Amino acid sequence: MSKDPVWPKLPRGGPRPDKRAREAARRAAAHTTPPPQTPDSDESTSARSAPYAAVQRREELRVFGLNASLAAFAARPQDLRKAWLSEARIPLLRELMAWCVKHRLGYRVVADEDLAKLTGSQHHEGVCLQMRRPPELALEEFLASLPANEAACLLWLDGVGNPHNFGAVLRSAAHFGIAAVLLPHDSELALSGAACRVAEGGAEAVPLVRLEAQEQAVEALQRAGFSLAATLPRGGDSLFEAELPPRTVFVLGAEREGMQQSLIERCRQRLSIPGSGRVESLNIASAVAVLLAAFSSRNPSRHR
Repeated sequence: MSKDPVWPKLPRGGPRPDKRAREAARRAAAHTTPPPQTPDSDESTSARSAPYAAVQRREELRVFGLNASLAAFAARPQDLRKAWLSEARIPLLRELMAWCVKHRLGYRVVADEDLAKLTGSQHHEGVCLQMRRPPELALEEFLASLPANEAACLLWLDGVGNPHNFGAVLRSAAHFGIAAVLLPHDSELALSGAACRVAEGGAEAVPLVRLEAQEQAVEALQRAGFSLAATLPRGGDSLFEAELPPRTVFVLGAEREGMQQSLIERCRQRLSIPGSGRVESLNIASAVAVLLAAFSSRNPSRHR
């Protein structure tokens, strides 16, 4: 699929298993506990077991897009496992290539069509990094890390599932320096390569917090001094006139379905962004930018 590897000439792991061996590995996957991933594992070895590969997919992430890749490498170079880049990106990625050489990590110079296959996107921007997935935080752990009485803004995404919207939210969140994005315990939303690319580096700047049950999460946030504000397409108080406490959680639902009624009822405020009425509402990415700009304008001393 690619050109000759630049560095290093890693072992290929022997011949490809025959069909019977592959079938046996797949059957074993359902009954075998995967071995833990270690920092020294050779990611280029093709003889890896099927269970191990499944663990790898969960624990690792392909980050693509130039700004996203540069930010991921700058923030977490120790999490880099492998890199693919186009020849045109070599001048911009020499530091990354030198890191790969020093730490005996594989990188390859490949054609754009190969990068499109690796990333599943035409918008790879000439680079793809195999990275360990950054850990999600537990809510209590995150709240304990916040300085006491310091202003902070959080986003609670209830029902949001589109990775491109998620990436745009992370980009705005990073721009305005919010403290974290909160994800429901039953949400399938998680960091992806597409989200990282759209975030343009913002995914490395904003912690993701995985919540437990809704009621317990609301209570924990309230104990920490946060006020929850449900954001609604219509019928809420005007964002531009409402009080926004120094510790605010904006709760947002999916664009079509909205948020759960039970969660709306647990919020102290219900806010809407006033507009001309010519369209039903802003999309979630635009709405988040407006919400965070309003919060930041009323908390100018906040430095998160």
